[in-house]
Amino acid sequence: MIREKERQAASGYVALVGLLFALAIVTWWFVSAVRAENPWQIIAASLAAVGVFFLMAGLFVVNPNEARVLQLFGKYVGTARTAGLRYANPFYTKSKLSVRVRNFETGKLKVNDVNGNPIEIAAVVVWRVIDTAEALFEVDDYEEYVHVQSESALRGLATRYAYDAHETEQMALTSHTAEIADQLLTEIQARLDKAGVEVLEARISHLAYAPEIAHAMLQRQQASAVIAARRKIVDGAVGMVEMALEQLSEKAIIKLDEERQASMVSNLLVVLCSDRGTQPVVNTGSLYQ
Repeated sequence: MIREKERQAASGYVALVGLLFALAIVTWWFVSAVRAENPWQIIAASLAAVGVFFLMAGLFVVNPNEARVLQLFGKYVGTARTAGLRYANPFYTKSKLSVRVRNFETGKLKVNDVNGNPIEIAAVVVWRVIDTAEALFEVDDYEEYVHVQSESALRGLATRYAYDAHETEQMALTSHTAEIADQLLTEIQARLDKAGVEVLEARISHLAYAPEIAHAMLQRQQASAVIAARRKIVDGAVGMVEMALEQLSEKAIIKLDEERQASMVSNLLVVLCSDRGTQPVVNTGSLYQ
């Protein structure tokens, strides 16, 4: 693999001053030859002017967060990263390559999660080029390579996890967003190492059930929520009934036989667990009627 090697290009300001000075001398030489009507001097001055203009092709500008990849007849020479006006061999080809931080959002991918449920998923990936030689020479189009490999990693990750966690310890796409984001970043980075790209962040930006099952899954989620709420209510009601019976027994307010205790527990559970307001009934008879 071709690795980046930084090349310190000469200062372009010094080269520019020297070239302008040489151009002034060549111009004076050409004018003098024309006045003297010396054809050989005119030809020599003209060739010298062409040489000066050719040497000016070695001047190039490196912008901040930008690199210039230098090649000599197809051979990689080095990468100039120092910002400003620089000068290098005029025969070098100087390819511009941005090393700024970039981001993009993948398209909404339709995949099946680990349970076979079709879902829609998309992610935002933040990246930058850290090795200009690999980015330029190891892959055909590094930007397209980043996009395709990121979508491939996202698709593979979505097929290994469930959309919802049906068990407390189960890792799911909706409940473990931080862990899923870390794994997504690791997988994308592993695919992009050969392209000289560093992934700074990768997070899921869109996650939903596919339209054809969205309504059914919403009903299932609502049913699960109702069951969980009922379980919580029952646990609390049982605790309250137990506390009431213990306090009645400790303070000797009233003595209840097993049948009356069962009736009291039944009534309390109905009151505490009902999802509607209960209607009180006043007993005007004895305790047993």
